[in-house]
Amino acid sequence: MTKYVYLFKEGQASMKNLLGGKGANLAEMSSLGLPVPQGFTVTTEACNKYYHDGKVITQDVVDQIFEALAATEKEFGKKFGDSQNPFLVSVRSGARASMPGMMDTILNLGLTDQAVEGLAKLTDNPRFAYDSYRRFIQMFADVVMEIDKANFEHLLEAMKEAKGVHLDTDLDANDLKELVRQFKVKYEELKGEPFPQDPKVQLIDAITAVFRSWDNPRANTYRMLNHIPYEWGTAVNVQGMVFGNMGQDSGTGVAFSRNPATGEDVLYGEYLFNAQGEDVVAGIRTPKPISELKLDNEALYNEFHDISKKLEKHYRDMQDMEFTIEKGKLYMLQTRNGKRTAQAAVKLAIDLVNEGLLTKEEAILKVEPAQLDSLLHPTFDPKALKAAKPVTQGLAASPGAAYGRVVFTAERASELVKQDKLPVVLVRQETSPEDIEGMVVSAGILTARGGMTSHAAVVARGMGTCCVAGAGEVKVNEAGKFFTVNGHKFNEGDYISIDGSTGYVYGEKIATVEATVSGDFATLMQWADEIRVLKVRTNADTPRDAHQAREFGAEGIGLCRTEHMFFEASRIKAIREMIVAKNLVERQAALAKLLPMQREDFVKLYKEMEGYAVTVRYLDPPLHEFVPHTDEEIQELAKEMKLSFEDLKRTIEDLHETNPMLGHRGVRLSVTYPEIAEMQTRAVIEAAIQVTKEGLTVVPEIMIPLVGEVREFNFVKKIVVQTADKLIKESGLDIKYLVGTMIEIPRAAILADEIAKEAEFFSFGTNDLTQMTFGFSRDDAGKFLPDYYKTKIYESDPFAHIDQKGVGKLMKMGVDLGNQTRPNIKTGICGEHGGDPQSVEFCHAIGLDYVSCSPFRVPIARLAAAHAQIKNPRKK
Repeated sequence: MTKYVYLFKEGQASMKNLLGGKGANLAEMSSLGLPVPQGFTVTTEACNKYYHDGKVITQDVVDQIFEALAATEKEFGKKFGDSQNPFLVSVRSGARASMPGMMDTILNLGLTDQAVEGLAKLTDNPRFAYDSYRRFIQMFADVVMEIDKANFEHLLEAMKEAKGVHLDTDLDANDLKELVRQFKVKYEELKGEPFPQDPKVQLIDAITAVFRSWDNPRANTYRMLNHIPYEWGTAVNVQGMVFGNMGQDSGTGVAFSRNPATGEDVLYGEYLFNAQGEDVVAGIRTPKPISELKLDNEALYNEFHDISKKLEKHYRDMQDMEFTIEKGKLYMLQTRNGKRTAQAAVKLAIDLVNEGLLTKEEAILKVEPAQLDSLLHPTFDPKALKAAKPVTQGLAASPGAAYGRVVFTAERASELVKQDKLPVVLVRQETSPEDIEGMVVSAGILTARGGMTSHAAVVARGMGTCCVAGAGEVKVNEAGKFFTVNGHKFNEGDYISIDGSTGYVYGEKIATVEATVSGDFATLMQWADEIRVLKVRTNADTPRDAHQAREFGAEGIGLCRTEHMFFEASRIKAIREMIVAKNLVERQAALAKLLPMQREDFVKLYKEMEGYAVTVRYLDPPLHEFVPHTDEEIQELAKEMKLSFEDLKRTIEDLHETNPMLGHRGVRLSVTYPEIAEMQTRAVIEAAIQVTKEGLTVVPEIMIPLVGEVREFNFVKKIVVQTADKLIKESGLDIKYLVGTMIEIPRAAILADEIAKEAEFFSFGTNDLTQMTFGFSRDDAGKFLPDYYKTKIYESDPFAHIDQKGVGKLMKMGVDLGNQTRPNIKTGICGEHGGDPQSVEFCHAIGLDYVSCSPFRVPIARLAAAHAQIKNPRKK
């Protein structure tokens, strides 16, 4: 019989896939002899069984749950639902990968009208008992029954107002007893049935809710963002309750063994006396910094400090811990490797190597490549900041700087960013897991409530998004779509700026500047470069982009899109003259105007790359992209080019294609107009000749796009070679060059052995290869892909992460067939997947020589390539 439930003391750290991260760590802490309230874990296999069995927890699993419950009752010496000595539990989700906010914790489960009386008598503290009961009813209604917690919060606020108090802790036992009555009435009104009085029913309902949460929208969004497979499932941890709300000698807290924002080696966190966990995390009351616990109770502080260091050394990583103090005794509720900012992750990696806890390879694996994105994002321009005055200050919850238009809901954030691509700052009283989609698209997050361990802070740090939390002077009026702070009013759409490194909020748009690679960041990059075998190039069309990429460590240009050079106002006229030319002579005259422009572009790029390879893709898009389409614009262009409106319009209409992305573009343009390939070859080679005379060695790589047949490649290659060889011979210099192709048509991958007879390198253009393999348009797929994610047909966007099953198989085929014909053919990738860590590891695995990505993703690709080599070593 399959075992679906494990007591904490039966588990082991190695069982993480089965017990989830939280369950495995509870088992491990128990084995270390730490003060952990005992309990049991319902496994991830039970979750998968729940979905397999039609979203039902079958009797065999239920029986194992109650068997484990009985053993835990015995451990505590208490009985579930008992009127004399009631046993209460907490219920928490716990996937093998940390998923903060997937489902809120349920505390005090097991309380009933009978049990609450027993708890009151047992503790001689009716206030505590009814405080626990009202919390449980609200949590159970919200998390398990999906009743909006606002239904209960307004009753609590009304009670405080009626009693003339500000804090929950100011309410007495009779007040709380009355609240419990009101909460039960509200529950029955909204649910249509009384609040359950059988604790075993409560428990099974709560475990069902955890399993159900694995498939809720916010969990699915988080999984997609973090590449967590759906089939992993989540475990459920049922743990005996200890109480932080029993008075001023009890409390609760969340702490990190080091500062998760900076990596500094100091205990970092918050706590509250006479409180339960949600009070700290949700920001309902303002918590105290953990350092003050030393003043309140030095012995407890020292005990917790020693445990945190013990756990850090044991796990060889910064720990994120939850604890409760009950009647002066410390209990550890959980530990996990702490989520941290990129800045902290880098510092921690370097420090743990210096402290002898990690090797360089282990330290590199502690830093997720995607995290580096936040280190490469802007900070405020010091000059602009000097003149700006903050309107308030909150907590510096996640570093970086951002400006944007104010929005008050996650839905509005997504809508505005999608609509006009301008940045937004999400302003909330406090965030909740439901806000995840809006948080993802926002440039920054500002909350009026919540501490450094609030939902907004933890999620923002994990995403690398700038966040200021707990700005108490900010008064949010979501219904009115405005907020006020110190006499200033900001409406939706107004610009504000926030600094997640200082906590300052500014009532204006402040210019930002880009980051640089230095200090610990530079050290980590140096270690990564020593380890990786995969080279990293950049996609760059301008000297500015090329310079930025070299600053970030790019080893050449893997894609220069020459058409991007034609769209400038000073050049568009010449390319249009070429397009509307009626004969070869007119076309060559127009191309002659473009030649010096292109040549100068390549000279600048060669110099920026300082001898590293520069891969130049010849003209790729269909010609209609360069011409106007409205009658007004056509009229204007006709006048400028001294053509009749009718002739120009007819020419433009002739360029129209039903499906231009599969039409007259790429290599097909050079087959029809070989003079284009000749001009571009002259520009590439003449630029190489010029920089060679200036003492720089350069080997241009000429890339012919969209090839699907070796004979069309040969047709264009012949033009390239004849033009290039003639120019080189006339120069008297020894200049090498390569002619290769972009593999972006499935047929090219299938026939790669034939194409490799002539092509000297392959570069996979995975944007188009993905479109053509899947058979859907990248521009239109966004309309229906969400339905595919919802139904689990696809788990991630194939344009964000390489589809390894289909597109990846074609890539592997292309590499293998190419190597059969031309051993050690140079292979790379220049699609946008080149900067995606998951895709970089795949490119390493199939034997590519390099990846090429946008300048700001170069460090990410460098670190991902090191990860790939450590996990899957390849000969250098």
